[in-house]
Amino acid sequence: MATRNIGIQGLRSAAAAGLGMVAGALVAMAAQKQAMDTLHERLDQLEQHARTQQRSNLARQQRQHWELLSKAIDDTELAEVLDIFERPVTPERRRQYLFANALYTNLLCYYRIGNMGRDEFFKHVRGIFQNPIVREYWYATQQQRASLTGTEEAELGRLVDDLLLQLEEADTDEWWVVGEPPTDP
Repeated sequence: MATRNIGIQGLRSAAAAGLGMVAGALVAMAAQKQAMDTLHERLDQLEQHARTQQRSNLARQQRQHWELLSKAIDDTELAEVLDIFERPVTPERRRQYLFANALYTNLLCYYRIGNMGRDEFFKHVRGIFQNPIVREYWYATQQQRASLTGTEEAELGRLVDDLLLQLEEADTDEWWVVGEPPTDP
């Protein structure tokens, strides 16, 4: 009987040791999961901060762009620096082109910082390009956009090019229904 008790005690000791090891492993795994969850949460916060910083940088750049364009619009001598159009234009037309550039760039910035989706960008562009001076500006800067291959701006430029082609070919005066707004990716 004494031998049986020693055998049972040995099994109990082994079982207790095994349970202790399992409990220790579970505690270690729980601590590791908590550490991983904390790391994932911190990573999400850093990614959000990076997106916010990028939007802030784009907004700051847009503001600087507008300040430069404003100076050129107000001063014909400065505007000559930005005269990079396909054909010569009058100082008045140059100012109008610079303002058209500001309008388009503003929409582009709103899209980039996430204030509007691609479909809304399309609808706004469809509206501003009803103005013949804005269209003229677009065609006068075609060569500049050709150098933007492989960029998001180039992709949006092609979207505008396609829309203008559709508007010119449309059999309707109801411009607001021409073209199919793209879906956001």
